[in-house]
Amino acid sequence: MTVKMLVNIDVDDLAKATDFYCKAFNLHVGRRFGADAIELLGGSAPIYLLVKPNGTTASATSRHLRSYARHWTPVHLDFVVEEIEGAVDRARNAGARLETQVKTNNWGKIAMLADPFGHGICLIEFIGRGYDEIATPADPKHR
Repeated sequence: MTVKMLVNIDVDDLAKATDFYCKAFNLHVGRRFGADAIELLGGSAPIYLLVKPNGTTASATSRHLRSYARHWTPVHLDFVVEEIEGAVDRARNAGARLETQVKTNNWGKIAMLADPFGHGICLIEFIGRGYDEIATPADPKHR
């Protein structure tokens, strides 16, 4: 069975988020779901922008409140790009904030940014064999 991935991003301004993700990553609007959600297509998985007001609880079982100031979370999005410098310029022009200069590794280049809603995003340009440059064989019991 293949797992199908969907990406959901909480935002407090749907028009601003749509404009940013379409301009920064050349995505386009698919379906609209009323006034509070939109589907973006053009990547390897659809992205759903979901309106969630600033200051609301993240879930019924959490005390944490949504904040669209820069925040840290262990889950973030990586966008694989063909040419990182141009991709950084497009993202910044669309409203992203560059947090580190482009760093080159033996597998490729990476730039760390924040979108206009405080979510961390990375741009990745693979070089050579990409992650295969540093990969080791998978453990057979986890295949």
